[in-house]
Amino acid sequence: MIEYIKGEIAELGPANVVIDCNGLGYAANISLNTYAAIQGKKNCKLYIYEAIREDAYVLYGFADKQERELFLLLISVSGIGGNTARMILSALSPAELINVISTENAGLLKTVKGIGLKTAQRIIVDLKDKIKAGGTAAGTAGMTGISFTAANAQVQEEAVAALTMLGFAQAPSQKVVTAILKEDADAPVEQVIKLALKRL
Repeated sequence: MIEYIKGEIAELGPANVVIDCNGLGYAANISLNTYAAIQGKKNCKLYIYEAIREDAYVLYGFADKQERELFLLLISVSGIGGNTARMILSALSPAELINVISTENAGLLKTVKGIGLKTAQRIIVDLKDKIKAGGTAAGTAGMTGISFTAANAQVQEEAVAALTMLGFAQAPSQKVVTAILKEDADAPVEQVIKLALKRL
């Protein structure tokens, strides 16, 4: 079992990363929170969850143990798979997710793409006591303070690429991203994707 991977960031996108660990490249799916935490760094350490199925062997990487803990709780809920859990952790920071579950805010959870009211309620019912019992502290892995020098066009390109990787069609993704950048031309890529996830 892989606990974590530590190495040089060989490739990085808003939805995945390749870490070079002594000449071996590990590809891992990541959330926007993790992307924001490691963006701009040369090396990183990611806590890993291995999803081993008959047809695939997928790694999910997390910048901190708390996010991985929340991911494991989410996939324990019936009907929530790895990609849906990653989508939730991309739309909400760990602190926001803990707050949403503990305050039973199904309406906010429902704004995440692919989460209907019944699923949102199921997540809250299944995880409310586990979050309180586990004493999961509200994380500080917020999305603030990330400086982007990338040009507007690059932000748009990265945001659309990430959204298509998350399963959205390219045309509507492009449209929504363009609209968001018109409203705020200096928005960092993870903020653009977060807003897009709520609109698509």
